[in-house]
Amino acid sequence: MSDSAHAVGVLGRAAELEEAARARSGWYGRYLVVFAAGQLVLVPVALLWHGPVAAVFFALANAALVAGLSVYAARQRVVRRGFGLRHGLVIGVWAVVLGVSVVLANAVFTDDVGFAVAAALGCALPPALGARAELRGTA
Repeated sequence: MSDSAHAVGVLGRAAELEEAARARSGWYGRYLVVFAAGQLVLVPVALLWHGPVAAVFFALANAALVAGLSVYAARQRVVRRGFGLRHGLVIGVWAVVLGVSVVLANAVFTDDVGFAVAAALGCALPPALGARAELRGTA
């Protein structure tokens, strides 16, 4: 086999692997959908409930969400190129929105249901947009 034939074979195999990765990487879109849905529950709990029962509920619900998603992610065998950057961007934007929401809820909008709803939607937006982009990219 000549060097050029070998190179063509290697490139063909690389293209096959990338296509397989793209086809099997839809799991991350589903991961982000669940994460976004969790924000619709956890953010209002964090902003509106007070006291030890609320703290325990929030901690357990958040731990269950993170643990479930972590186990799900760890069992996936395929990640697309650029996954680390994409995930870091989604989680980074979400963290900023959550942080701003918590600060504003404590400083300005204490016990404001309307703000809690808006904050929940704002916190769900980064993972929802990430899920949309990911699921469109795997179709």
